[in-house]
Amino acid sequence: MKFLYEKNSHFNLANIFTFANITFGLIAIFFITHNYFFFAALFAWIGGAFDILDGKIARKHGLSTEFGVQLDSFADSLSFVLVPVLFIFFAIFNSDGSTKIIISSIILIYYVISGIRRLIVFNLQSDAGEVSRYFIGIPTPLGAILLWVYYLLWYFNILHNTYIILLLIAITGYFLNSKIKIPHP
Repeated sequence: MKFLYEKNSHFNLANIFTFANITFGLIAIFFITHNYFFFAALFAWIGGAFDILDGKIARKHGLSTEFGVQLDSFADSLSFVLVPVLFIFFAIFNSDGSTKIIISSIILIYYVISGIRRLIVFNLQSDAGEVSRYFIGIPTPLGAILLWVYYLLWYFNILHNTYIILLLIAITGYFLNSKIKIPHP
């Protein structure tokens, strides 16, 4: 089990936590596509917990590598970009008429592209193991949380206008790549 603490092992402890994040994201997608939204949300949040832990483990045990940075961004694109977008689409827009499906698809594709672009730019501007004092633009986990909030506002009938929800998603997608500074915890 020595490989768990070897920095250059692709299966070191930090990367295993990242692989767990990916696994729970895939399980969430399964539940989303079968309309089990409670379980989808549960597994998505579990994946998010593994995302928090993988970075802490990498820094604590000196396991940060370029491979780990890239792997983490792949996991983030799944768990914090694709999963919330699929969740929103299947939960809110999948049963609407064809016009709303087309409009929602365009907005959600824009969000996915914005999220992936944000992760790529973040990787290009960061060094393995370093944590800056602030993020430039909304980080994808915060974007995912905002999408979950929009869903809850819709679910609890606080905001049932789906066009306003789409506008909020588009604005969030824009802020993923904005110059706004968000303090890093």
